[in-house]
Amino acid sequence: MITARDDRRRTFETVPAGVEAVTWWGRAWVAALEERSRDAARLGRGRAYAEQGHVDAVTITPGRIVAYVRGSRPRPYRTELSLNAFADAEWGELLEAVAADPAALAALLEREVPQSLAESILPGAGELVPRCSCPDIARPPCKHAAALCYRAARLLDEDPFVLLLLRGRGERELLDELTRRNAAHAAREQPDAAPDFPGVPARAALARAVLPPLPAPLAAPAGVGLPPAYPGDPAAPDPLALDQLATDAATRAFALLTTGEDPIAGLTLWQDAVRLASAHPTAGLTGPARSLYRDLARATGRTTTDLARGAAAWRQGGLLALVALDEPWDPPAGPFDRARPALLAAGQGSFRPDRNRLTCLNRQLRLSREGLWYAYESRLGDEDWWPKGRPAPDPVAALGL
Repeated sequence: MITARDDRRRTFETVPAGVEAVTWWGRAWVAALEERSRDAARLGRGRAYAEQGHVDAVTITPGRIVAYVRGSRPRPYRTELSLNAFADAEWGELLEAVAADPAALAALLEREVPQSLAESILPGAGELVPRCSCPDIARPPCKHAAALCYRAARLLDEDPFVLLLLRGRGERELLDELTRRNAAHAAREQPDAAPDFPGVPARAALARAVLPPLPAPLAAPAGVGLPPAYPGDPAAPDPLALDQLATDAATRAFALLTTGEDPIAGLTLWQDAVRLASAHPTAGLTGPARSLYRDLARATGRTTTDLARGAAAWRQGGLLALVALDEPWDPPAGPFDRARPALLAAGQGSFRPDRNRLTCLNRQLRLSREGLWYAYESRLGDEDWWPKGRPAPDPVAALGL
């Protein structure tokens, strides 16, 4: 818990960069000291000290800003700026004025000094009193006090509650008091006003109730639609990139809707590239689509033919179909012992086994580890196999799908 004592002391190890005050209240702070000095040369040396980082940590308490400022001697000088703190009665008037003025309260919460309070809280001419342990006591402020003034102005720029702390109150206690006073003002302005929102008794709101059943979910669409066409504009994003993002987002959303699983979860770089490419047809690719295939193939170290073949497998049956394309393995004898006679009996010909593959002329079946058959075809005498149809647990059915 922050006590009033804790809230009324702040130390800034670092001060915001720059010397020139940027807010109107920061400039008013500097003006209060400059009007006291009228010694441009001394102020100039103080500004230079501030720019060169001669001002160490700055501590602020009610009525006082203290820092050690390094000058020409090895030992730094203790420098302070004093400003009269408000009495409790003055604070009461000030807080009441802020609570009664929504604009002033909003400005303060936005860490700005309200214009209506400028004369009340900003130091006037001669009100800011400098002191320093240096031997230059002829005409205050000395260059060390001027340096501290310029650095303090940057603190005020960032946080006007620093100025209010100088006047005697910390930020937390000020906000707590303003909250209480603002609530009191609101109650006085609308003592009998009813709330402008509907309400129910707490007992009724917390009572157990049987909720009506949720409506039946809408049927899933048959597939992913095409994204809209994006005009080619030199100032606009790349149309192909937009098309790819829209298509990919729709494909993932469709998979989540129909299967409850994210299609990219756990995919390798190659598998994800195939997934992206599968959203575009492999025949008659447009120029932009060819560019996409080329970029994906280059990123994965494969050829565009490899990518097109993988995309065809993905459209055949997703990730499992791609694994069946890429991964030969040695299945047990049982599935082949049943598949070859079944194919021969169905008039499909005699299929030659090779690991998890059965081949007959230009047709081929590949068995996945999940027990599904995937059909492939190629030109006669060519080993360029391409996925065809849909997978099935029955080899005869897979050839016909």
